[in-house]
Amino acid sequence: MNLAGKRLLITGVLTRRSIAFAVAQEAQEAGAEVLLTGFGRARRMTERTAQRLPDPPDVLELDVNSDADLAALATELRDRWGEVDGALHAIAFAPEDAIGGRFLETPSESAAQAFQTSAYSFAALGRHLSPLMTTGGSLVGLDFDASVAWPSYDWMGVSKAALESVNRYLARELGPAGIRSNLISAGPIRSAAAGGIKGFDSLADGWDDVAPLGWDISDCSPVASAVCFLFSDAARGISGELIHVDGGAHAVAGVAPAGAESNGGSPEPVGSGTGRASG
Repeated sequence: MNLAGKRLLITGVLTRRSIAFAVAQEAQEAGAEVLLTGFGRARRMTERTAQRLPDPPDVLELDVNSDADLAALATELRDRWGEVDGALHAIAFAPEDAIGGRFLETPSESAAQAFQTSAYSFAALGRHLSPLMTTGGSLVGLDFDASVAWPSYDWMGVSKAALESVNRYLARELGPAGIRSNLISAGPIRSAAAGGIKGFDSLADGWDDVAPLGWDISDCSPVASAVCFLFSDAARGISGELIHVDGGAHAVAGVAPAGAESNGGSPEPVGSGTGRASG
């Protein structure tokens, strides 16, 4: 994968087991220049993890629910780079009462918070970064397939369905400027936040049994490679797409998870469960 000269913003790095970490590592190895974002107290964890990358990058503050933070981020990127070539949206959060099998009891404010942080934030990131993509660019988001209703996923599942729709609208709105928008729907990955997912082991075990290609819950590299492909010029004709990187499990019947909820928002913590938003 050739990403030489690409300037990429990567959100969602918490630990070395994060998909976002694997993306940042592979992007650097492919020649890209990378900056990370972090939020609140979790930013310290991101900064420590950043030191494990081949070329330790700076970590910029970002609460994706804050217009002030988003504007400050855009200004910082303009001052540092002038232009941005791509960004990974690896952020999700749902309050405890919006997941876990209490779908009908969830208050509207909790459902709205899950939507704002997990779906609307993708559009907000695109709005603030697109003026810096003056020669085109690529927005990539991490998703968990929302074509079915997963047990206990509740309003996070609804938010993921909204994220998939937001992706299509971003592709329509930003395409004339040469900016692409795509999602990767990953299979379950064992990570820091995965330990808080009710039924994660059952979900993961079932996935490997069903996926025609098999599935290693400890290996982020297939997902990272797909993200880097979407950042590359080889994907210049792809936008508005949802690409499954799950060993093929989505295409066959049989995955029957016991549960799929966490404060991180999905079977891989797309972002983190720390605070009301993460970056």
